[in-house]
Amino acid sequence: MEKKVGVYLCTGCSIGESLDIEKLRSLATSEYHVEVCRVHPFLCEEEGTRVIIEDAENEGISAVVVAACSQRVNTDIFNFPSMVVERVNLREQVAWCHRAGEEETSSLAGDCLRMGIVKARKIQLPEPYLEAGEKSILVIGGGITGMTCAVEAADAGYDVALVEKSPRLGGWVSGLNKQFPKQPPYHDLQDTGIDLLIRKVEENPRIRTLVSSEIAKISGGPGAFDVTTAGPDGEISFRTGSIVLSTGFRPYDATKLGHLGYGRSADVITSVEMETMASTGSIVRPSDGRIPERVAFIQCAGSRDDNHLPYCSSFCCMTSLKQAAYLRETAREIGIFIFYKDMRVPGVYERFYARMQEDEGIFLTKGDVSGVSETDDGRLLVTMDNALLGEHIGVKVDMVVLATGMVPSTLGEEILKLEYRQGGELPTLKYGFPDSHFLCFPFETQRTGIYAAGCVRQPMDGEACQLDARGAALKAIQCVEMTAEGTAVHPRSGDTSFPDLFLQRCTDCKRCTEECPFGMYNENEKGTPLPNPSRCRRCGICLGCCPERIISFADYSIDIVASMIKSIDVPDEDEEKIRVLAFVCENDVYPALDLVGLARMSIDPSVRVVPLRCIGSVHLVWIADALSKGIDGILLIGCKHGEDYQCHFIKGSELAEYRIGKIQETLDRLALESERVRFLQLAMDEYRTIPGIIAEFMETLKAVGPNPFKGFS
Repeated sequence: MEKKVGVYLCTGCSIGESLDIEKLRSLATSEYHVEVCRVHPFLCEEEGTRVIIEDAENEGISAVVVAACSQRVNTDIFNFPSMVVERVNLREQVAWCHRAGEEETSSLAGDCLRMGIVKARKIQLPEPYLEAGEKSILVIGGGITGMTCAVEAADAGYDVALVEKSPRLGGWVSGLNKQFPKQPPYHDLQDTGIDLLIRKVEENPRIRTLVSSEIAKISGGPGAFDVTTAGPDGEISFRTGSIVLSTGFRPYDATKLGHLGYGRSADVITSVEMETMASTGSIVRPSDGRIPERVAFIQCAGSRDDNHLPYCSSFCCMTSLKQAAYLRETAREIGIFIFYKDMRVPGVYERFYARMQEDEGIFLTKGDVSGVSETDDGRLLVTMDNALLGEHIGVKVDMVVLATGMVPSTLGEEILKLEYRQGGELPTLKYGFPDSHFLCFPFETQRTGIYAAGCVRQPMDGEACQLDARGAALKAIQCVEMTAEGTAVHPRSGDTSFPDLFLQRCTDCKRCTEECPFGMYNENEKGTPLPNPSRCRRCGICLGCCPERIISFADYSIDIVASMIKSIDVPDEDEEKIRVLAFVCENDVYPALDLVGLARMSIDPSVRVVPLRCIGSVHLVWIADALSKGIDGILLIGCKHGEDYQCHFIKGSELAEYRIGKIQETLDRLALESERVRFLQLAMDEYRTIPGIIAEFMETLKAVGPNPFKGFS
């Protein structure tokens, strides 16, 4: 049934003073023949929303166009679940950043309203995908992170399967002698408490523990992961709703640190080996079994080194201070040397560091250790360039402890064994940590419903691992609950749409299966995509890459955006008015444009903004349509990408830039200049550069001249 559209124009927040509201009302009723068009001073107030609700009840309105403030604000107020709702941003991106009463400002408002009405008529209310609904959680890894995550999820009322490859729970922490101070005054080492945590797991009726077991395979997606484990009782299969990967770390291979003497001298050991000694109650020189008189700790042994581990492993400095305390407790006459690049002791750990500094038997100095060698008397010589003294020095000791860093367990290991077209494990960064958008979604991975926690996510100590575990448990719970409702978890939280494929026209080109950052698509033997909707994050990247245009969402499609572009009123060439279309990412760039308005900065009114779920969803047909329409220039502005990217959809901005690099063919076909299309990357906090970016692009367009297609659309 055809929708009945209602347009609601707000005059509050300077909109009424800046724009000709009656002209906009006339546009809606005369040009687009909308059934109901009302003007209200404050639509966001209770009286304003009541008008919309009453029209739905009395006038049969099924699609609402709210021409007021940004789509990013008042989302709870303008939420009418049974109706299509389209927001037209007349406040932040028109009234607040353009001159009031001017013809071009009025023209911009008119085009914004046109696009809003067309979109409201085109989109459909999405129906959620409800096939998946399992609410249990799988935790892989039975160390401090995995056990904490399992206990937290179970205490919240969820059934948990905990899989650990070792014969008993506990992980690395079970091998520690002591842990860092956790209670005021933060001076004394404490028991690890791992045995109590193990008992909590074993006594919790909601937690099913599978030790000496590994994952054999995982298929499916959120709400319906089908898991098979291999263990002492053979293969066990079950279904789970979400997964937390908490398999921890392994120490960096010290044999790669030959210049530090490991492997050449028995008295050069790692911090892990020192901890084992302390746990057995006997810290002695491996070569002769005697208590050492002088011990050197070398920090960043392989860490913060481009030839080994370029990152800080977080726990090493505190571990060496802790182990220095072990030695001083063993015999007060033992002298300790700690050679460091920087001492990193965050938060309250600083108090323990201060206590150790006060110990006269511990000497700490900053410098770069250049080597460890054996002396004629069977001792070890540590040589270093001392940054504090500015000298090359050497220190004789009886034993050297290398503070080696953390390597994630995912590096080079098969753990998940996913039956995904894009591979069986999580996509990782070059150092082996799971790849994700690490600022906004720290537990997320590129596989929807699978969360990383603890040292497998990034280096951290036991306390941080437990905090991480709680966060990952909450994300896993959120996932199973929202998946059961058919809604997206992030970053389009609550989105009920999912891609619909018209497979009759599919050419099996595999673009969607290869380019989806989240592995939503598997494929059959012919290469035909097999969607897994619960894995989808609703970015639309597959929509943008499909050459046959067979992928669409109920409220986001090639036709919807193309219709919006075609609704723009493009002046004839003799009017000498430039028109620019800006496709912008809704995550960083659209809010940046809002910030321009909030700052009351002025931008050129020739730009028409089309927000996209991700700039990676832009389809080349939209660019061709815009240029054929007579649009003079096109800006595509997405999140920044690169080594420190923050694209909310991982690869979207990068893919868009790659595609736009191939736009020359389209421009050549249309006999147009390449300068008319420009791709930019922008972070939200760079919003102050937007007016200058637009002004510079306008100068470029004035130089190349008007689009020759003006007047032919």
